[in-house]
Formats: sequence, structure tokens, C-alpha cells
Amino acid sequence: MPVLLARGPPGYTLGVMRIKQPVLSTLLALLPFVLHGCSKTDTPGPTDPVYELAGGCFAVVLEDGRYLRGADDGYTFAAGSSARAAAFRLQPSDLGHYLLYDQDRHYVTAADASDETWTLRRTHRKSDIRIPYHHRYSDAEWALERPSGKTAPYLLRHLNSSLYLGAEGLVSAEEAPPLRLVARADCSVYPELALNASGTVRSEPWPDGDVYGFADAHSHLFTNLGFGGGGVFHGAPFHRLGVEHALGDCDEEHGTYGMRDIVGFFYGGDRELDPLKLPRILVEGSVGAFNHATDGYPTFSSWPNSRKIPTHQTQYYRWLERSYMAGLRLIFQHATGNSALCELMVGLGSQEAPYGCNDMVSVDLQIDAAHAMERYIDALSGGPGLGWFRIVKTPEEARRQINQGKLAVVLGIEISNVFDCFLTPPPGMPACTLEHVKDQVKRYYEKGVRVVFPVHKFDNGFSAGDGMRGALEIGNVINSGHYSSFTLDCPGIRTSFDRGGVTMGGLNKPRGEFFSRAPVNISQLSEDPVFTMLPILPDLAGGSLEGDYCQTFGLTDLGRALFDELMAYGMVIDVAHLPQWSVVEALEILDRNKYPAISTHGSKFDGMIYRHGGSGDTNLGRCGDPAQPGRMAEGFLAMAAEIKAANGNPAQPLAFDFNGFAGGPGPRFGPEGCSTPQVNPITYPFKSYDGGVTFEQPTLGERVVDFNEEGMVHIGLLPEYVEDVRRDGTTDADLEPLFRSAEALIRVWEAAEAAAK
Repeated sequence: MPVLLARGPPGYTLGVMRIKQPVLSTLLALLPFVLHGCSKTDTPGPTDPVYELAGGCFAVVLEDGRYLRGADDGYTFAAGSSARAAAFRLQPSDLGHYLLYDQDRHYVTAADASDETWTLRRTHRKSDIRIPYHHRYSDAEWALERPSGKTAPYLLRHLNSSLYLGAEGLVSAEEAPPLRLVARADCSVYPELALNASGTVRSEPWPDGDVYGFADAHSHLFTNLGFGGGGVFHGAPFHRLGVEHALGDCDEEHGTYGMRDIVGFFYGGDRELDPLKLPRILVEGSVGAFNHATDGYPTFSSWPNSRKIPTHQTQYYRWLERSYMAGLRLIFQHATGNSALCELMVGLGSQEAPYGCNDMVSVDLQIDAAHAMERYIDALSGGPGLGWFRIVKTPEEARRQINQGKLAVVLGIEISNVFDCFLTPPPGMPACTLEHVKDQVKRYYEKGVRVVFPVHKFDNGFSAGDGMRGALEIGNVINSGHYSSFTLDCPGIRTSFDRGGVTMGGLNKPRGEFFSRAPVNISQLSEDPVFTMLPILPDLAGGSLEGDYCQTFGLTDLGRALFDELMAYGMVIDVAHLPQWSVVEALEILDRNKYPAISTHGSKFDGMIYRHGGSGDTNLGRCGDPAQPGRMAEGFLAMAAEIKAANGNPAQPLAFDFNGFAGGPGPRFGPEGCSTPQVNPITYPFKSYDGGVTFEQPTLGERVVDFNEEGMVHIGLLPEYVEDVRRDGTTDADLEPLFRSAEALIRVWEAAEAAAK
């Protein structure tokens, strides 16, 4: 009986399959992705042919000469003319794992594990990006293995069933026949986004030994795994099955016209917050009107758009690679999310939470996903360690990778209830203790985390929240059950968030004790958000408060202990989200220990962040003046001079906060551009700062992107962001500090480790 393996168009499965022995337990399909490649065969080395075949075009042939070809709705091994053999693109899905993609754009697939002799014919299959993709294999993924002690031929193991491709069905390892891969030249190209860049990436340091390149000190690649992974944020930075799955239509998560994208509605760049709309949204679980076009690859009508539709992926790996080719050499990759928003969206029925709303669960998944992405890029590049995306754990390792022309990636955490230290713990969860904090810092250090925000948006067990106004005032209530506590009694230190008037004055009910009993019961938020929110709804119409308000409270005893623990491990502390009184205390702690910190949301606390080797962030201007060439860099150069005067390093990193709902740089031209006339728009091609890479007009599948009139809609337009300033008349000498910012950020890390010792 011939083997009939399912054969269907991309994303679908059709066909029947003969299985020669009962399939192993379905639990095998849920083995962690990190166990990839485990089998009785040899463990491939970095240059093993198993890896080097990635992206190649081959026919699959048995030792008796029969070849795999399409047969009706499946595949079969047949004798005869080799011209009839199917030509398969070996598309990597991980190291040693492949999709077999034939010349007619079909996959070789097999059914999920079952105990049936025959599988059922399935007419539709769609990957689920809401399930952590390192916990589940597609039925189209195969491990390419070598029989023990041999370099060739090969075996193909079906990952879901753990059985092998045989001449007449899926068989056990003992029955698996050796297979030869014969080179072909007629394969289809696997779907992927264009890079729109070519050339040689610089690997040489500066003449004085500093590493070359700039840094993004505030990045979020895996926000899709935050918020319970249920679709609050859509799109992944990579997917084992490719761009069609990573950046597909968001209608399943965000609904028709994006109407279930409530978070994106309130964070959209052109909208003013209207508290009176909230009750209706709470009842309907929808914004009730057109929000955005949902289509993704290959048309991308509305997104990615970092400024206007912030709940969609802006850091797909191909876009990140384009920025890396322009000089990006170091990023601080922060796991992020928000349990309060997750629970609210789940309660409204607008989103799901496949693995719950707890932020630390999603932090673990995002750390795992970063390693999975590193492996994926390695697989595309030909083997372990060969990819351009390298996770590093020490400053020395960062220097080494950058000097090899790679992008060094440092893992961090930016969530509101870090280490599950809530102000008001959820039912069944104890309040944080010093012992718990010590254990958690140690645990995440061992997992490779080197950067931590003690506070993000909301009050937690370490400190009052950052004090951001607007919709976040509501979020703080539903995160802790406490009303806002703003006061006019402030130290006067300038922060990025904790300053100015209060948007919702009715929610401001200052309390005397930070840890007092919460007046609002939030325990049923995910089950009944309307009932939970009822106590605060009348306060939403209370009007605003004018004045220079700040949070009433600063660091708690546990917050001060957290600083001690982070410093003991030499971790980088980002204090950007601390409110005013917490900043005062944090600076005292840092000064006492001569320990550096960073602040990546604009505020430098009157230059105090530069003490002891600390760092802030920088940016480039967006509007030029034809009468003043170089005006777009005036702020950048003035900041560098100010930092130098404060004995800091003028080479400051960028901090885009992409995928963090922050919005990206806007355009200079067009209806959304500068209010004054602009000249010298971007034209193509143009060269990178170092001259080694040529950039062409960027595309998004079928869509052509116009940076001049759209701005930096995703991270891949960072080359244009830099080139735009050069077109304005800024010299390369003026921009040199930017291309030394990777060095500057590494020095902060080194200073932290030195202080810890």
C-alpha cells in the first residue's frame, strides 16, 4: 500500500495517511520545543550537513531508487523517471527541523498523533499563534536526522508523532529507511518578506577599540506573548511556519474591522481619551465602530503602524535584520505585558488568555521565545552560532559578538508586578517577602536576565507606579483595587510620567498608608468586569485636576531591598518608570553604592542619571529647516554636549520602545508631516553610515512603504531614520556618538558588575 501523506496549499492539510504501527502518545506533541532534535541519532555539530541543507532544493529518494512524488491528495514513493519526482524546498523551522515545501507550494504533512490506523482527511488547518509556539509542532514539521555513525543518507522523523517516513507509511525508528536528498533546481520560493538591503555588515571596531554600532536600550520583541497571549497584541517577531503565520490577518483576535482591539483604540495616536465611552465598551466588549483594517501578509493595508495601531507587531525578524544591517548592534529585549489589561479584556470577552494573565508566566514564555528565535535565525543561517541574533549574558560576550558583526541581545523584564510582588495580591497568592525576592532575582539571573525595571505602570509591592495619566489611571485601580493617590507635595524632580495635571480627578482619592486595605474588590475582574468596575464608573466623569501633581508614595522597604539584590548581581537597573519620590530614594541608594543606572524614557533627572557611569537615551529630530542645514540633529548634539559637561558618556543609546505602545518617529512630509516646508526627502538607493550596505525602497509584501510620508512604521525603517538626518545636512562626524552607543551601554553594564564586586 503506498504512503499517502497529506498534501495541501500553505496553511491547509488534505489527504490520508497509512500508519504502519500505533502512534505514540499525543503528549509527545506537547514536549517543550527546547528538546528539539532528541533522538537515537547523532547530535549534529555546528557545521553538520543536517544544518547546511537549510533552504536547499531536493528530491527525496529511497536507496532502491524510488522517489517521493505527488499522488492525488498525498505523496507516494514511485519508480520511473526522476523528472516526475517532487522538488522540495527544505525550509527550516528550527535547528535540524524542516518543512518540505514542494514546487506546487504544498507541504508534506502527517496527521497529529492518534491510535487510528487511518487518519481522517482534513480540509483546513490554521496555526494558532496564541499558543506558545515552542510548545506545539505543526503536522508539517520533520526532523532531518543521520543514521548513527553515518554522514549520509538521512532519516525524516515526523515531530508530532515521533515516527519516521517510510516507504509505505510512518514507521518506527528501527524500520526507518535511509533517504537520499538529490539536488534540484525547480523549487518554489518559500513565502517571506523582502529585506530590501544588500551588502557587507561591518564587524571591525572603531580604531580606538570601541565596538562599532548603536544600541536600542528599550525593545519588546515578544509582546504577543504578553497579556496572556490571547490577542491583545497581534503578530509575532517570527514563527516556525513563516511570515504567513507570524503576521497573518488579525481578525480572529481583533474581530471585524478591529472592533475588539480595545487597547489599540485607547492607545491609537490620533484619539483623545473619552472616559464616557468606557461604560458602553465594558458592556459590549467592542469599540462599536471601524477601528482598523485587519489584513496582514501580504497586503498589510493598515498595519504595521507604530504610531497609530500600536497593538500590532513592529519588530518582525526581517525588519530587525534590516536595522542590524544599518548599524544596530545591541538591544535590551524586555519581556512585557500587563495582567490587569489582560484580565479586563478576558472579562469583556474581547480576548482570550490561553495560559492565564499572570505576567511572570508570560515573562518565562518570552525568555524561551527569545532563545527559540535565536535558534530559528541560526537555522536559516546554516547552523548553531551562525546567525546574526545572539543572546548574551556578560559584557565580554556582548563585545565579542558585536566584533564578529553580530547583534548582541540582552534579556530584561518590564512589567508592573515584577516577580509577582503585587500591592494587592490576587486570591490565593501570598504577599511578597524578602526571601521570595531574593529567590526570584537569583532565578531570573540564572535564566539570563540582566536588566530589570523595579516598577512599570502600576503600584506594586516595591513602589507606587510611574504616575502616567489618562487611561492608565483606570488601569491602576483595576490592577490593585486602590484609587489614585496624587499630591501637590512633590520633590520637584522631573520625571517622564509622574508630573502635571490629573486627567481623572474623580479617581484621585489620596490615602494615608500605601498598604492600606483596597477599597475596590478586583478579584472578579476577569469573570465580571462590569460589576467590578461599577464603584469607579461615577468617578470617571469627575473632570481633571490642574497643577503639578505627583504620586504620594515612594519606595517600600521591599523596594529598597530589591535594589540591594539587583545590585548584588551586577544587574542593570532601569529607573525610567519610578515616580518622583521613588526617584529621590533610588538615587540615594545608587549614590551610596556608587552604582550606575539607566533611564530609557526621556527623563535624566537633571543629569543625575549620569553619575557613576549611568546612561539615558537619545533621539534624532524630525523636522528640518532649509535655511539651517543640520537642524534635525541640533537636539541630539546639544544633549551630547550637556552629558559631556556632566561627566557622562555623550554616546547615548536609542530607546524606541517598539511594541510597547509608545509610537514611533513620524514623517517629515505629507499631510502628517512637519508644519514647515521640508527638503531633501529620502531617495533610493542609499548607503549605510559605514558604506557597506545598500538600502532599497522598503516593501511589506505587496505594499510599498514611503518613509517620507509614513514615518518609522516599524523597526526596519531605522536605516531611513538615520539617513533622513544625514540628508538634512548632519555630518557623519556629528553622528559618531550614536554609532558608539553600543559601547556606551556595555560600559554601563561593566560598571554595574564592577560595583557589585
